[in-house]
Amino acid sequence: MMDERKIMVEEVEAVDAPPKARVDESLVSGQRQRDYLDGFLAQKPAEVVAGEPGGDVYDGVIEALKDIYDPEIPVNIYDLGLIYGVDVNEGHVVVTMTLTTPHCPVAESMPGEVEMRVGAVPGVGDAEVNLVWDPPWDPQKMSDEAKLELGML
Repeated sequence: MMDERKIMVEEVEAVDAPPKARVDESLVSGQRQRDYLDGFLAQKPAEVVAGEPGGDVYDGVIEALKDIYDPEIPVNIYDLGLIYGVDVNEGHVVVTMTLTTPHCPVAESMPGEVEMRVGAVPGVGDAEVNLVWDPPWDPQKMSDEAKLELGML
């Protein structure tokens, strides 16, 4: 036999509006700024250190890496997750990368192409590529754009 449960329903004509948040000016010490964005919007952007993400050289290197495509997969090597790190230090750029597999047909030519393309970025004096196998590449390293392009999302 089923246990019957009844839901109590209460009908009301109106509900009191919740109280509005108020700041008691007497509790605030000193002059209270009405708009917390005052000053923030007038600030100048902080200087970007040369090798940090967001700098012109760093951004140029990332764009150059996005122009290099894996010959077997129609996605660039940056979005494919093959780039593990980009370090920029006064015009010297070190790219740490991997390949999808050690037996990749471009294992010998890809690092050279990366070095050539990165070396051509304005502000880069010399480029170095470190090819690593640990941690190994896996499809989870791909960007969402790459997964979408390959029908994995």
